[in-house]
Amino acid sequence: MSFAVPTSLSPSRVEAFTSCPLAFRFASIERLPEPPQPHMAKGSLVHRALEILFTLPAAQRDAEAAWWAFDRAVAELDDDEEFRQLGLDDDARTAFVEDARSLVGDYLAMEDPRRVREIGVELRLEADVGGLALRGIIDRLELDDDGELVVTDYKTGRSPGVYTEQRRLGGVHFYSFLCESVLGRRPAAIKLMYLRTRETITAVPTEQSVRFVTTRTTAVWKAVERACLTGDFRPRQGALCGSCAFRAWCPAFGGDPDRAAIEAPVAFGRLVA
Repeated sequence: MSFAVPTSLSPSRVEAFTSCPLAFRFASIERLPEPPQPHMAKGSLVHRALEILFTLPAAQRDAEAAWWAFDRAVAELDDDEEFRQLGLDDDARTAFVEDARSLVGDYLAMEDPRRVREIGVELRLEADVGGLALRGIIDRLELDDDGELVVTDYKTGRSPGVYTEQRRLGGVHFYSFLCESVLGRRPAAIKLMYLRTRETITAVPTEQSVRFVTTRTTAVWKAVERACLTGDFRPRQGALCGSCAFRAWCPAFGGDPDRAAIEAPVAFGRLVA
């Protein structure tokens, strides 16, 4: 069995393939449905609240404005398919919203949004590398005190260990590559803001780190292309196997990958996109 070769890659897709090629096949090639993820929906809510906040002029972004932006984001929840699929009852919805509210509070404790010189939020960038479209969405692009670019990425989970930290920073280096390719300027810094732990991890992109992005991404894409043409997407067992939505169809656990396209939509009560 062979599959159509994708023509674009994002940081999340690169990491998904390197983590487990088979899970990548299910989610990104066959686009099979997955159970809704509360933490992802909560992250979307917090990102949306901060996006709304940064539509305001800098001088108006006080705490009151932040809570106004959060309430506006909450008001949009009932129209959000990702949230509706969670099927939360009233008590669970209240807990969900209150936890998201606490994350916005954590954000306000980390920085004063009135001092941020943003030039783009939820910014979509795309660059072509050898016919492959590299795409990403930057949570926030801003200017520092010296007028240099800074890429900021919000994280609503807990801060990672050293190994995971390097992988996360690799994704943000991807964004710095996009800035240099599209805007002609390499960011002076890239930041991961871990709201729940109120921790910021910062790295400085270099010519070497940007070159590494293209080298690594090109290598991953060639591996994806080879897997699509041969149909050989092998599972890679690891710590995430226990929470993988596709474990029932993984041969490492006695499953049949070729039955996933038939059974996953039934199991999760959703149609394939």
